Amino acid sequence: MRRGDRLFELIEILRRARGPISAEAIANELEVHKRTVYRDIAALMAQRVPIRGEAGVGYVLEAGFHMPPLMLTPDEIEAAILGAQWVQTRGEPELAQAAAKLIAKIETISPADLHTFFADPATSVSPVETTKETLSSSKIRSTIRQRKKIRITYRDDKGNTSDRTIWPILLGYRDTGRILAAWCELREDFRYFRTERIMSAHVLNDKVPRRLDHLRAEWRSAMERERRRLAASSTPTQRAKK
Repeated sequence: MRRGDRLFELIEILRRARGPISAEAIANELEVHKRTVYRDIAALMAQRVPIRGEAGVGYVLEAGFHMPPLMLTPDEIEAAILGAQWVQTRGEPELAQAAAKLIAKIETISPADLHTFFADPATSVSPVETTKETLSSSKIRSTIRQRKKIRITYRDDKGNTSDRTIWPILLGYRDTGRILAAWCELREDFRYFRTERIMSAHVLNDKVPRRLDHLRAEWRSAMERERRRLAASSTPTQRAKK
């Protein structure tokens, strides 16, 4: 890897890190020696890139630093195109249109010699027939952002219906359907709801009384506890089959 490319990659590693990252971790990702990382960090700091380092803790890129126009690799372009193709064939019209606009923007900032990757991509996604929804995915996404409750009538896998007030947390996309993770006031616990089984829905004016990031953290913890419980309760034969 050329030194210029390595410096760019180093900045990208620091940018996406959620906290201080050690020279050893950076060296492992770049596949270089730690001494090389120390020299590269020093070179970047000499160029006024706002990197803070603390012995025994790691390096942090200060907020507000802006990179020059993006220079994407062929693999990065194909990853972006593949993701956009998936959204275009499985997302609701708003997301599909947004995916097309995203690819157009990426093509605009890419070097001319890489434009063939957009005109004739090496990846493709087979189209699928999505299920019909009473409450549209775009409406669910909007409700999550607005932190509003939803009153639903839900049909379970046995055909039983129940009325519930839920706090929507996250909308998961599958090939032919959606899964809504939410806090259920009726069950007083986190639950998953298949959107095609929501028979009726009404977005309430009531705000979810919790911060969304805190709710998601609690939901992830609850799901991890459930996975551990299921793993511990399975028999050796069942575990072998997995």
